[in-house]
Amino acid sequence: MSEVDLKQHAEEILAALGGKENVQAATHCVTRLRLALVDERKVDKEALHHIDVVKGSFSANNQYQVVIGQGTVDKVYKEFIQVADIGESSKEEVKETVSGKGNPLQRALKTLGDIFIPILPAIVTAGLLLGIHNILNNEGIFFDGASIIQVYPQWAGIADMIYVIANTAFAFLPALIGWSAVKKFGGSPLLGMVLGLALIHPSLLNPTDYASAALEGNAPVWNLFGMEIQRVGYQGQVLPVLFAAWVLAKIEIFLRRKVADSFQLLVVAPVALLLTGIVSFVVIGPIMFTVGNVITDGFVAVFDTVAPLGGLLYGALYGALVVTGLHHTFLALDLQLIANTGATFLWPILALSNISQGSATLGVMLATKDEKLRGLSLTSWISAWLGVTEPAVFGVNLRFRYPFFLALGASAIAGMVIAWRGVEASSVGIGGVPGIFSILPDSWGAFAIGMVVVIVVPFITTYLVAKKKRNV
Repeated sequence: MSEVDLKQHAEEILAALGGKENVQAATHCVTRLRLALVDERKVDKEALHHIDVVKGSFSANNQYQVVIGQGTVDKVYKEFIQVADIGESSKEEVKETVSGKGNPLQRALKTLGDIFIPILPAIVTAGLLLGIHNILNNEGIFFDGASIIQVYPQWAGIADMIYVIANTAFAFLPALIGWSAVKKFGGSPLLGMVLGLALIHPSLLNPTDYASAALEGNAPVWNLFGMEIQRVGYQGQVLPVLFAAWVLAKIEIFLRRKVADSFQLLVVAPVALLLTGIVSFVVIGPIMFTVGNVITDGFVAVFDTVAPLGGLLYGALYGALVVTGLHHTFLALDLQLIANTGATFLWPILALSNISQGSATLGVMLATKDEKLRGLSLTSWISAWLGVTEPAVFGVNLRFRYPFFLALGASAIAGMVIAWRGVEASSVGIGGVPGIFSILPDSWGAFAIGMVVVIVVPFITTYLVAKKKRNV
């Protein structure tokens, strides 16, 4: 594509977006332009979708995103910022531009998403590797009453090494969250990491061991001026480190404003970390640990008593949560469930929901005669089956509506089935077809039934409806 063509496409995109005065900031990721707009209502979506280089568009987290494609998007971006007369912006700067939009709940949920998205690659990678470890270590998968490493002992060393590498992200989860959260709240990320590590220090018993020690009457405590504080760690916990990170960032910011530059190195970090650590062990940790248990116990109670209904509702709603951006909040709940019970029953439904949206997109791809839509559907289908559904949802399914809702219906049915069968995942992995590796091996059969539902039903129904409507 020549520079003249790129410039023309950039000008067409700018015009469809409402002109220079409607663009506040712009950046790009691997496949999309990510834009902060003054008023998204000024976007001419019809004109935008007729531009050759544009494969789709959607709005998420108050950013308007234009799908262009890998390799081309950075070239279009360079021309776009010139014709729009704006400078290059980082993703963080674009997020900051739109951070004040939305109601308090939306901003709070967006903040939670912004905290977990940077650490998501580590968590997903760890989940996938743990799935491989499960395959090697669990009995009855390939051999009756025996595991792979029992039959082939030479694999035991590599299996153990995989576990050490994979489990690191979960073992030090509070450190990852502390780093990302303090960075989001405006503090020093390194202090956030240290705070997270302090909450899981080896000298602290984990909650399970502490409860056992308490029953035996020998639980360790600190004595602070006559007040006994539990010497308990918060391994795998989410809420304690989130709130502690917020307190740390606020104290650090306050001290930076009040302490002279020449004394900041000696005062700001030590005082902020010490005060936050004490408050965390005395107040934040016990309260947030209790809150986290109440939340997870509530979800567990629902799935224990009316599991099919819970699976049906979550399967039906998860795709809609992706549209609103609220789906990132459930990652925290998945991690909390894994910390408390050793597994999560929500994440398997998420994986099936992603597959379902991809299958609906596959139906559109085979039904359409539009070459551009077929190409977009092909890449979106593959992306969704590998766990990234935004291109499928926003670029294809919501455009015609019925593929999106047919996919929701299929994921609701599949969610009901696997919840009824008690399917659980030992970790958070890739939320698509490879997600089966994160499922506990004794639930593979039930999860496979759910996969058949979300592969076949959305594909066939979307294809038939598309052919009948003749609108693709």
